[in-house]
Amino acid sequence: MDDDLYEVLGVSSTATKVEIKKAYHKAALSSHPDKVPESDRETAEIRFKSVSRAYEILNDEDTRHLYDTHGMSAFNGPGGPGAAGGFDPNDINAMFESMFSGGGGEQDYEVTLEELYKGKTTKFASTKKVICGHCKGSGGKEKAKTTACATCRGKGVVRATVSLGGGLITQQTHECNSCHGTGQVFKDKDKCKKCKGERTISQKKYLELYIPPGARNGEQVILSGEADQKPEDMEPGDLVFTLQEQEHEVFTRKGNDLGAEMEVTLAEALTGLNRIVLTSLDGRGISVNTKSSGSKILRPGDVLKVKGEGMPIKKTDHRGDLFLKVTVKFPDDDWLQEQKAVESIKKALPGPGPPLKAEIVDEVEFEKADLEEFGGEEAEQEWEDDEDEHMNQPQCATQ
Repeated sequence: MDDDLYEVLGVSSTATKVEIKKAYHKAALSSHPDKVPESDRETAEIRFKSVSRAYEILNDEDTRHLYDTHGMSAFNGPGGPGAAGGFDPNDINAMFESMFSGGGGEQDYEVTLEELYKGKTTKFASTKKVICGHCKGSGGKEKAKTTACATCRGKGVVRATVSLGGGLITQQTHECNSCHGTGQVFKDKDKCKKCKGERTISQKKYLELYIPPGARNGEQVILSGEADQKPEDMEPGDLVFTLQEQEHEVFTRKGNDLGAEMEVTLAEALTGLNRIVLTSLDGRGISVNTKSSGSKILRPGDVLKVKGEGMPIKKTDHRGDLFLKVTVKFPDDDWLQEQKAVESIKKALPGPGPPLKAEIVDEVEFEKADLEEFGGEEAEQEWEDDEDEHMNQPQCATQ
């Protein structure tokens, strides 16, 4: 369980920033690994890290508010559905390494089927480039004049020779890194003191990523205007998150519908069942009662359609449907030992059809075989295709 951050620093939850800073300096000094005997160094390191983390969070108004509202769940790993989480107090630029520089960018974001079912809100810290307010994006002091960039000779671009392999080469044009494509630079003494001539500065901001219930794989969540700014284009681009649905061990999803296997015993298949057959994505038990319906016999491959138990349909109060494919669990080979029980079952079950007749009869020996033995891989694939087709043709339904 996480320690209370205020207790770690030895202050109350109403402490001011000055009090928090004083408490941190005192606690950090007393627990610094270099200030204790070597035998106590390991314990001191743990204490020092705890103190530093507490100060890092409580010294910032935004992160302190998150902690006061959500506790350490706002900082420890991905957030749960519908709650604040997934917060990273460190620079989130590491998350955006694959994004396009400047204007906008895209990032894949993995989500579970439960999160898509219930919805999810994730808070995180983002550091982006914004126009320097001190020089208004010029990169230089007031009235300072630029000179042509020596690297690109004022063109803003440079050409580089690139090998294509096989003895082939080509030339490609790139933006000049020295002048950032402007073709002009300031002398060191004329550069803006705040941005050091870069024309932009880093700005940390806390963002919220909301995934609505019923969102789908491949869907994009857009945070408008939250990408880096460029002096040439005062309007920043967007951050785009593409949802990547993780495979679920129980449910499969097709559109707004869900599918799952429902295992029943042989007795339930023959006489009906009335019990919870699986747990839904929001934790509810799904109970099926075939005894109260007209469907008493359940056969392997039968599909039960349960209306309104699928995925939420966005911007509505409706849901898709749930399709349960029946699998029958047969008893072990030696489950029936007594002859009286055998006879009772024979009487209860329908008997065989009319006997086949033949002039010559051979009684053969047999053994159980695996599916892949029949016709090899080609035949196995044909059987699987037949089963998939059977799954898509509901045979038995409950309302």
